[in-house]
Amino acid sequence: MGVDAQASAGSADIDLSRAWAPAMTDAAVVHLVLISECAAPDPQDDYDGSPGSLFDTTTLEAFAAAGLPVRTAADLTALGIHRTVAVRHPKTASGISAATVREHAGVLADELARMPAARAYLLMGDVAIAAVNHIARERTGKRAVPAGSTYRIRGGAHELGGVRLFPSYLQAGPAWRIEASKRQMIAEDIAAALVVAGIPAAA
Repeated sequence: MGVDAQASAGSADIDLSRAWAPAMTDAAVVHLVLISECAAPDPQDDYDGSPGSLFDTTTLEAFAAAGLPVRTAADLTALGIHRTVAVRHPKTASGISAATVREHAGVLADELARMPAARAYLLMGDVAIAAVNHIARERTGKRAVPAGSTYRIRGGAHELGGVRLFPSYLQAGPAWRIEASKRQMIAEDIAAALVVAGIPAAA
């Protein structure tokens, strides 16, 4: 998983025949944006893809581990938490090329621009981090999150346009259940982002 910097722009690393789009509610009340990697291989596993979808199930588990007692994806939305992906198509390989991330970053940038009240972005995995760094380079000429392993860069004071950035690990889908140590770090990063977003864990 992650970004393959060696792949070319022509790499067939995503399935363009299927695109996912986020459910947009009142963008003005969004205070926290969670950005994961890409659309799920099975559309029923996407965010809001079906009742109890895989992405929603593991995301709810991650927020519960962070101390936020939510039961449904609608609970997250009601609290001002927006779920999206860096690339709106499912991947066809183990990773997504840097060229593909750059090509699709503009769609994410437009989506984020429609949520001016957001105070924090959770960057769940290498692809989300790379996408936001590309957006930052387009705006400021430099990356917002420094290079390095997620273990080393998480917890730093990163921001883009006044929005705090929280680089973390992928929580959507099977990745959430692979390593207990990463689950703990994801929970810590979500908890920190909730504080910045002004969303109380006991809500």
